[in-house]
Amino acid sequence: MVIRRLPPSRRRALLAGLGLLAVAAAVAFGVWLQFGERHALDTRYRAGDPAPDRVDIEASVQRVDAAGRELVLRLLVTPRGGLAEAGGISPAETLTLQTAASTRGDLTFPAHSRISTVDVPVTLTGSITDYPFDAYDAALEFGAVQGGEAVPVRMTLSNNDALFATSVEASEEDGVAVFGLGLERSTSVLIFAVFMMAAMWALAVAVLIGAWFLLSRKKGLTWPALGWMAATLFALAAFRNTAPGAPPIGSLLDYIAFLWAETVIAFCVITVVVMGMRAEARLPESPTPA
Repeated sequence: MVIRRLPPSRRRALLAGLGLLAVAAAVAFGVWLQFGERHALDTRYRAGDPAPDRVDIEASVQRVDAAGRELVLRLLVTPRGGLAEAGGISPAETLTLQTAASTRGDLTFPAHSRISTVDVPVTLTGSITDYPFDAYDAALEFGAVQGGEAVPVRMTLSNNDALFATSVEASEEDGVAVFGLGLERSTSVLIFAVFMMAAMWALAVAVLIGAWFLLSRKKGLTWPALGWMAATLFALAAFRNTAPGAPPIGSLLDYIAFLWAETVIAFCVITVVVMGMRAEARLPESPTPA
């Protein structure tokens, strides 16, 4: 009410200032969210024995395949102290990394041979049908044996998949590095997925309002409106396929928004066409020119 009492020039200036303030607040909030995600990706989790003669393992989550319930873990193994040759480039004796059952087999590095990075698949537990609120768990265990004897391990774990946030419980048991890894969708993915669901419902409601207007006014077959409704029906399918992580049909996203929105829009299009045909049939025919 106070704004309406202001002169038009003051009112426009005030509204412009409020708009700029809202934009600045939105940008600041976005930067804060991005900083939080960047900080999470830069976090390193460590476990193991820092003994001089040990095996260092740098592990990073490279990619999470939620549909296949698998993640790819990239490992860089570096022996230290008396276990190494050439500053850790190769082991002095054959080195074997013993892993948990979810890691699909142990890793062996021959003596006097250069050690390079290796990608290891790890099995996940969880269900992608809960997208975008799906969560996954994995158990990581790494021990080392060299020359027939167990040697200490120190392991560092990080996450390089920006679509997922991690929660880690790190511990050490008898020289074995143990990690309990939890994965869930990152904040940016959650925000975008929730926005998608809200947009789908908003478009469905918009089409429903348009259909009600056409039917209540008995407009007949209004082709521009029908074209917009039909385009929305097919555009939603393409929009749904842009969901981060490419969730399969049947996920929570579909049951909350997509399938219902498609149903509402399809029903509106069919109803408008049928009722429009009946309205057109009742119109008097225009006289044919002689």
